[in-house]
Amino acid sequence: MPIPKFLNHIQKNKRYSVHTVKAYESDLLQLEIYLHSIYEETPLDANSKMLRSWVVSLIEEGIQSKTINRKISTLKSFYNYLLREGLVRNLPTVKLISPKLEKPLPSYVKKSEMDSLLNEFQFENSFAGRRDALLIELLYSCGIRLSELISIKESDVDFYNSTLKVLGKRNKERIVPLHKLVLGQIRTYQEEKMELSDLPHLLITDSRKKMYPKFVYRKVNYYLRQVTTSSKKSPHVLRHTFATHMLNNGADLNTIKEILGHANLSATEVYTHNTIEKLKNIYNQAHPRA
Repeated sequence: MPIPKFLNHIQKNKRYSVHTVKAYESDLLQLEIYLHSIYEETPLDANSKMLRSWVVSLIEEGIQSKTINRKISTLKSFYNYLLREGLVRNLPTVKLISPKLEKPLPSYVKKSEMDSLLNEFQFENSFAGRRDALLIELLYSCGIRLSELISIKESDVDFYNSTLKVLGKRNKERIVPLHKLVLGQIRTYQEEKMELSDLPHLLITDSRKKMYPKFVYRKVNYYLRQVTTSSKKSPHVLRHTFATHMLNNGADLNTIKEILGHANLSATEVYTHNTIEKLKNIYNQAHPRA
């Protein structure tokens, strides 16, 4: 039988893991059962139409695209092996097309939860507490990346024009607007920081050193835990939250694109899906036929 020989080949010669071999075995047995029940054929006699039919049946069953793509990968490896061994004369997998992977929607924090954190939560009445509040505010109100936050220098803040210079990917600079409330926080923080450190970087750690990624992750995770049950609580979630809230409040995509520093609009368009989901929820709740 070709399937056991193929499985032995990938285990002994290709050195695939036991887990991978079992996954391949499961995929091929599923195919074998399908071909026998629908066409009364074996994998050796399958043509491209039969294999496409199997893939379509998986899609109709609601199997995830990622899983289907793995099964297609199994088929291609299997039939390439059969061709090398002279067990088939052509590849029935040539016309198989892998379904597109579903892009997960960006996770974000609800507006009410962010309002609770920024307006109601009591940050510690100390330099560290004021630093933490500013850290959260900058990530959320400017939509900047973690690496961009860490690299902000005091000279990047323009109080006169109410802007922040940000050094993004590939050392590309952009200018981000700053709200007057954030400017006030920065000014208060800077006055206190002057007495503690002469580092040029705006944000510093408790030990008065330059901030590092793990420190920021820990802080963001702690504060988001106070207001949300969302599974994801990272600095990037605050970036997603900024973009989603801006879009929900009427900002156009091009404006959000420029603030986020995206190279093209397609990267920003992902946030429209969150907005559409919000509209669907409101529709389902408020529609007279709901």
